[in-house]
Amino acid sequence: MKNTQFSQEILVFHGRTTPETGFLTGYGAVIQYYKLEVPIPVTLALISKKNKNYNKPGWIVFGPKYQPADTLTGHLVFALKYEGVNLLFFKKLFERIDQSEVVTIIMSEYSGQYMRKIWFLYEWLMQKKLPIADLTFKNFIPLLDDKLQYTSTLSINSSRHRIRNNLPGTVNFCPLIRRTEKLEVYISRNLAKKTVEVIHDIHKDILLRTSAFLLLKDSKASFTIEGEKPTQNRALRWGKAIGQAGSKPLSKEELIRLQQIVIENSRFVDMGLRKKGGFVGEHDRTTGEPIPEHISARWQDLNNLIDGLIETAKLLESNNFHPVLSATIIAFGFVFIHPFEDGNGRIHRYLIHHLLSVMKFTPQGIIFPVSSAILDRIDDYRKVLETYSQPMLDFIKWKRTEDNNVEVLNETIDYYRYFDATVQSEFLFECVESTIDSIIPQEVAYLQKYDAMKTWLDDNFEMPDRMVALLIRFLEQNKGLLSKRATEKEFVALSASEIKRIESKYQSIF
Repeated sequence: MKNTQFSQEILVFHGRTTPETGFLTGYGAVIQYYKLEVPIPVTLALISKKNKNYNKPGWIVFGPKYQPADTLTGHLVFALKYEGVNLLFFKKLFERIDQSEVVTIIMSEYSGQYMRKIWFLYEWLMQKKLPIADLTFKNFIPLLDDKLQYTSTLSINSSRHRIRNNLPGTVNFCPLIRRTEKLEVYISRNLAKKTVEVIHDIHKDILLRTSAFLLLKDSKASFTIEGEKPTQNRALRWGKAIGQAGSKPLSKEELIRLQQIVIENSRFVDMGLRKKGGFVGEHDRTTGEPIPEHISARWQDLNNLIDGLIETAKLLESNNFHPVLSATIIAFGFVFIHPFEDGNGRIHRYLIHHLLSVMKFTPQGIIFPVSSAILDRIDDYRKVLETYSQPMLDFIKWKRTEDNNVEVLNETIDYYRYFDATVQSEFLFECVESTIDSIIPQEVAYLQKYDAMKTWLDDNFEMPDRMVALLIRFLEQNKGLLSKRATEKEFVALSASEIKRIESKYQSIF
């Protein structure tokens, strides 16, 4: 017999230990009651027996006076009021319960703000009109509470529901980001302005050379993340593409063009949008069976998903949504969809450059070496990807194909449309800050030291640029000393005293 209670007293929920004994409420309670096939929210709500409200990792704890009516309506109102809007949850709930029950819930308080939100969400997500008359009075209210989640700066009024739709996306693609203390701190630092301040006093020649080096550095790092070691020409070619980020509008054709640049040899890769399943992971060494760590979107859904992603990217660009949050939504959305057979990771990181550039976050001519910052945090990066991918594996039904690929057997499109991008946003902000505080200044400082060393060598030895570059590289590789091989071959013309002078000068500069 089905339990008639939504709110259960718990100590552990889906492997997550509560801060104290309490009653699960809001989204968690409804997910548990209906066994909804959705990932457990990053933060769950708990009603304590004590008169104390506080936050702990994974939990928001409320005192007894916040306990809602133990009904579907009571928990939905609580969730909307204190946990924000969870689009995937509502889509799965609306698919699970009868339309008549939704109408009954809405009509219980027809003009109330939370009933209007539920009403709007049903018709927006399900693309169906309920048998309810238009609301002709009441002020317009925002769908998302901007104290809980980041909202679009340009809302669209729905007169029928008297709702201001401030979702930062479209029905075909709309990840959401929770407002966290960490994100608020990053946004308050105004990193775009800080970037301008960092490069303001740098000589134009140094800045141009820094930018060129950072492009190549980012390109090589992006390949390294994928476990590849590209040729210099291939790295330069992809670096040139990164340098053009933001100059061309995002489109399906543009994404395919980028894939063609990334994939040097397409003999063994079907280019363009996949026409079969896809996954990230390993194969069993004995049987060859897939061992997925991430399962890509169904190939049948790719056109709708990519169209939705592009439409949402344009929406974010036009309504001045925060550039780093925009880059997170689009770039991580792309890599979770995984639309191509190969090249997804590098294009995912290109999309970060694209959004930051087109939304004027990065100064003209400067490319943030985001891939370098990611490579420095590669373990954290993998965890950030797994935060999305691992919980999703529980809800994707698949079978092995003859060629040891995966074939998805159930409808999964909504998992790629509506996800929580908060963790990914915090990570990307961390990478962006690192490029501003460390990577760019370090490269500028290196070039300034290089120029000082080159000038000294020119003045004292009249060395050609080629020899200067080789000499400095040898000194770098051997901790400021020339190796015996270098002194006996490439720099045999230098006397022992000259070598000592050069080594001493290098060590004083670097």
